[in-house]
Amino acid sequence: MKNLKTSVIATAVLLFIGFSMNAQEGSAFGFKGGLNYGANGDYFESIGDNAENPDRNIGYHLGVFAKIGDRLYFRPELVYTATKSDYNSDDFQVKKLDAPLLFGIKVLGPVSVFGGPSLQYILDTEFDGIEIDDVEDDFSVGLNFGIGLSFNKIGIDLRYERGFSDNEATFIGDNIGTGVVSRIDTRPDQLILSLSVAL
Repeated sequence: MKNLKTSVIATAVLLFIGFSMNAQEGSAFGFKGGLNYGANGDYFESIGDNAENPDRNIGYHLGVFAKIGDRLYFRPELVYTATKSDYNSDDFQVKKLDAPLLFGIKVLGPVSVFGGPSLQYILDTEFDGIEIDDVEDDFSVGLNFGIGLSFNKIGIDLRYERGFSDNEATFIGDNIGTGVVSRIDTRPDQLILSLSVAL
């Protein structure tokens, strides 16, 4: 319930900003969605059965954005993201809210470059069917930067995201019959392809 309340409040704030800025030239509000291609960090077991460089998978994201400004612009977003990483035969799934705060500049015609911090709030994590409650920090900070194309109300962008702060999910292997403590680095390392539509 707390997570739902947080997401509803954040969405309402972003909607208000978007609609209030939409009257200014070059400003916009709209919806976005797309695919994520990446993985989280390494997996460690106390008995030494570690899995580094997990296999990358395709995830997805859906959300809203506001754009304030024209040639130089500020673009806050609120996005629900679902990702999955493969560790040998096991899957680690993360569901989170991302709030990128991006600053951009148009460089040539419809092309712009952008970057900025991304505030991340983990809603749920699951490893091989086991829900994990013990994540060091539900809230963390990452970095987004990339390139975008804008054609009237339609936009396409490709960006790279990397988590800054160390943030591990820890679970006791008794849940899966091994009796060991395991840790997974929850920081994202991914490419994100998005399509956005301004209203």
